[in-house]
Amino acid sequence: MRLYLDSFDITEMMRLLPSGLFAGVTTNPLLAERAGLIYSQICWDGLLSQLDETPISECHIQLPDTTEAALDFALMIQNKAADYSFTPVIKIPLTAEGVTLTPSIQKMGLPVLMTACTHAKQMFVAQALQADYIAPYFGRMEEAGRDGRAHLSQMKAIASTAARPCRILVASLRSVDQMCMLAEDGHEYMTISPALADSLLYDELTCSATEDFIRAAQTHQTRTETV
Repeated sequence: MRLYLDSFDITEMMRLLPSGLFAGVTTNPLLAERAGLIYSQICWDGLLSQLDETPISECHIQLPDTTEAALDFALMIQNKAADYSFTPVIKIPLTAEGVTLTPSIQKMGLPVLMTACTHAKQMFVAQALQADYIAPYFGRMEEAGRDGRAHLSQMKAIASTAARPCRILVASLRSVDQMCMLAEDGHEYMTISPALADSLLYDELTCSATEDFIRAAQTHQTRTETV
């Protein structure tokens, strides 16, 4: 199982990533906007340097758009890659324009993730491009009336026909119950929000049992000191 933190909130990243729970972080312009950032004005040197202080192995960075100018952005990330211990992965939307840019980005030596997947048919595209990852938006599919679980099952079947399967990084997850269900289906790559990460780290029965352990330990210590 490999988990990724889906966030552009620096405070949340630095709170959660040092735990070692996450293989990497995933970002996009919408997450940047929610964090109060303007994508075109982000100081990537500063952000990547902060992330390099955490134990992640990958940072998934989305193109700002799908114009030819996006290749300059990818080249900028590629030029910085050697400075950090993690691997930058370029996220490319599954549009005709995004697909056209993909080979040029791959020639730079950068791994790619095809993002905003909302239908199993798009797995054929990612697999034909030999993309490293594809990110199906499970929650969005479900909310749009599509059977997300069935689409992900078909994607796994498509991947199984390839000598080098594209890895399915499930995104847009809404609950730990969805995570458990999809893990039961064999999905092992997931990206989750900080709120969902906190849900993984808290269970009231675990907390109650831990309080009992602490109380017992403190009681034993008090008795020993008395004796």
